[in-house]
Amino acid sequence: MKINIITRHADITPSIEEYVTKKAERLPRYFDQIDSIEVVIDKIHNDYQVEVICAIEHGDPIIARSESQDMYACIDLCMDRAVRQLTDHKSRLRDRKHNPGS
Repeated sequence: MKINIITRHADITPSIEEYVTKKAERLPRYFDQIDSIEVVIDKIHNDYQVEVICAIEHGDPIIARSESQDMYACIDLCMDRAVRQLTDHKSRLRDRKHNPGS
């Protein structure tokens, strides 16, 4: 699995890069068919906007966004949203395969 970190209008420190990588490496626990993860960190005026794009096998990408004044809080919120979307996607796949139609 490949993790890309992209910044726009902001400089990334090694501690932020390590924090984002550590959080992104946990995503395959919730859905194991992730090809790559792209994290886009953007600074707009005084706010930070974080976007996580998870490319999954045989499906549309999972996209989670968040915006906050604190970068670490924004990263946490975005990763939580991505986890929720991945677990929902996994449960939809399981239900579709095991429940017979009428």
